Amino acid sequence: MAFSETTYLAFPPKGFTTHWFSEFFDDRRWMGAFRFSLEIAAATALLATTIGTMAAYATLRGAGAIGTVFRALLVGPIVVPHIALAVALYLFFQRTGLGGTRLGYVLAHAVIAMPFVVFTVTAALASVDPGLEDAAMICGASRFTAFRLVTLPLILPNVVSGALFAFIISFDEPVVAFFLAGIRDKTLPRMMFDDIEQNLTPVIPAIAVLLTALSIVVLVSAALLRRLSRRTTAPAGG
Repeated sequence: MAFSETTYLAFPPKGFTTHWFSEFFDDRRWMGAFRFSLEIAAATALLATTIGTMAAYATLRGAGAIGTVFRALLVGPIVVPHIALAVALYLFFQRTGLGGTRLGYVLAHAVIAMPFVVFTVTAALASVDPGLEDAAMICGASRFTAFRLVTLPLILPNVVSGALFAFIISFDEPVVAFFLAGIRDKTLPRMMFDDIEQNLTPVIPAIAVLLTALSIVVLVSAALLRRLSRRTTAPAGG
């Protein structure tokens, strides 16, 4: 339907045109929402990856029983329905003044995306021998320096893979964005909901095609990075 020549949704599509893709890229409203989504997704990926990597390291390297509890709590944003999470975040942000702000968007999306980062990084950390860090600390390095110079390069493909997951989760998230959207700043999925209510044209399926293509690129990139990580952390001669 994204390539249909009609001005309304029709299936099977009639004719063939790329006009609706041009309509998307030429529209200031759509481009504003697109740029806003990119900014929020990039900030979310950075925040979720930083905190998620630290959380994965803490729970796997020395948190003991607390680590087990923490890992169980991390599953919360995945298990809890997004509509319930969105309502809770909306009520909390209204009290703290974060509703409709960029910081509010980033914090909310980071909560949703961080578990995926933790699981991805934990899988890589589990295959890295802790003795490598111990050897570095025996030679005089601090724990942070040992992690930065020894462990991080080994798990970096998985860290980047987790960042990609966090990016696409934030970029394509509609439910929380629906509750947090302000009057001016709206993410692309939120704008799609508005357009569906007011002006349903083939621009919507055209955007869906672009979002699907972006998701495929991210998933393929993440798969390649995980394969690279397995090769990096594989024992010599294995």
